[in-house]
Amino acid sequence: MIHVEDKRLALSGGRTLAYADNGNTSSSILVLFLHGAFAVGDAARLSPVLLEKNVHFVAPSLPGWGRSSPAPASSSFATTLETDITALITHLHPQNNVKLYICSYAYGCVAAQMLYGAPYDRFSLGRQIAGVVLVAPHSPPHCHKDYAKCMSWLTYLMAGPPTRYIPFNLVPRLAKYAMANTLSSEVKAEVFVRNLLFDSMDEPERETFARWRDLHGVAEGQLEREMARHFVRSVAQTWRGFLDIPAIYHSGWGGYHPDNLDEDQSRRPVFVVTSRGDDMIPMAMAEWLAAHYKNAQLKVFDGGHLSGLFHLDEIWKELLE
Repeated sequence: MIHVEDKRLALSGGRTLAYADNGNTSSSILVLFLHGAFAVGDAARLSPVLLEKNVHFVAPSLPGWGRSSPAPASSSFATTLETDITALITHLHPQNNVKLYICSYAYGCVAAQMLYGAPYDRFSLGRQIAGVVLVAPHSPPHCHKDYAKCMSWLTYLMAGPPTRYIPFNLVPRLAKYAMANTLSSEVKAEVFVRNLLFDSMDEPERETFARWRDLHGVAEGQLEREMARHFVRSVAQTWRGFLDIPAIYHSGWGGYHPDNLDEDQSRRPVFVVTSRGDDMIPMAMAEWLAAHYKNAQLKVFDGGHLSGLFHLDEIWKELLE
């Protein structure tokens, strides 16, 4: 089975939500994975820990990415996300009797925190959230006032103050123009992905990566090719997901603030996973989140932007047990 954006859910207003799923579709444990930028819903590889726990793993493509329709102009991203995820989970589990875990990576952590902090009258499935995992997370700029001070130049350019004050969404439009040719083919995208994420790994991180490949049965070079394929696929239908990043990041996240969560929302554990050498989403953002969530555990690993993903098996084991 393909398990990459291989299913479609028809939504109201003629919109579509693309998703993939894996594992036991009748399980009472549902793991929702929310991807980062330049990715799509992928359930092709399930953690051995999740297989052992007999979970249902669901990976939607976020609005505007891959084959998922963008958020309509009449609705905020937060409201669209709440509605889309409710429709998806209700479609897959009509009885709504699941224990819900949300795992997210990088930009997907914005969406995960929106769902985690959404009032129950807007996102009733929030009552069933049992835990959240945020890997390489962004902090909310409307709450973390010093968010821009710890950003790398690349993150600062794409999601920092310049994107708020330069008119006509000019920064992401120029970035799209610069990357369009690179993401026009998987061959070109693979070179880009290797340069961006893999070539800078130091020897200890390469060893961690090699152990992860062995455990998951991934051949050398396979992950790089898969990521390149996802990069291309994520913008093949529309670039709206990418172009909307600054507006969504600075949207107020549906009124979310980690300090204002009620007692019931705050009881659910949040695992904040970061890497000391992450030069895209700095560790300071994860530290801020861990300090402001009432039930947070900060997990810090050596390595770069991908490193946290290579430790997800041990995170799942601790959270689920």
